[in-house]
Amino acid sequence: MTYSAEISRDNPTCILFVVDQSTSMSEKMATGKSKAEFVADALNKTLYTMITNCTKADGVRNYFEVGVIGYGGSGTPNGLKGALAGNAVSSISDVAENPLRVESRTQLLDDGAGGVLERSVKFPVWFEAVANGGTPMTAALTRCAEILVDWCDNHPNSYPPTVLHLTDGESTDGSPERVADAIRQISTNDGTALLLNAHISTAVGEAVQFPASSSGLANSYATQLFDMSSVLPAHVANLAKEKGYPLSEGARGFMFNADPKDIVNFFEIGTRPRLTVDR
Repeated sequence: MTYSAEISRDNPTCILFVVDQSTSMSEKMATGKSKAEFVADALNKTLYTMITNCTKADGVRNYFEVGVIGYGGSGTPNGLKGALAGNAVSSISDVAENPLRVESRTQLLDDGAGGVLERSVKFPVWFEAVANGGTPMTAALTRCAEILVDWCDNHPNSYPPTVLHLTDGESTDGSPERVADAIRQISTNDGTALLLNAHISTAVGEAVQFPASSSGLANSYATQLFDMSSVLPAHVANLAKEKGYPLSEGARGFMFNADPKDIVNFFEIGTRPRLTVDR
């Protein structure tokens, strides 16, 4: 169980995003955007980066299969709409071809003389900000487990799936720990699925990033999310270290009170599992 399988078009890996869309995600962050809006932007940018990294001279190579599960007042719907709505997971090339829309955004650039320049850039949108209802985390992770069992059965030789779960509150449909444990037992021949959890908050509190122990965590909810999280394989831990996080042996894929920069890093670290080998 070494997490060493090479990712290729013959043996892609799976990335599942599980995103809290409850009412509390409407709270404003320091960026001025709501938590839901910021997470949606970060996820859309992550999808675009994944597409870019898979793009070669012959087009977008299917190194990844991607799914998004939202959870809130409307249950656990597919977070990817339109042409992708009927698929639990979609190939990265299908994602590339089917954004809901492409928006024009303003990007600020350094002009080299102490000022800034504004540039209009195209911003594809696949996932939209939603914030309403409760927090059916257990149901969402159960759906995630069902998808991963089927995926691993069909991809026995692939690098194991990675689940990136982002939430801002406690589950309202019972404890999610048992189903989180089940997810971390789902496997390919190369290892068990990785479950990474990030808690996002607008409250003042010390951020916790990739701890190796639950000692000193703020409360029982933080401890629960820590216990639900996978120990990071060495190469994923190294990615986190490259981002400036001082990890100890046994660090888990867990953040608490994550700020905007942490959220962006969380997505980036979790979606770079291995280098691909197709040339």
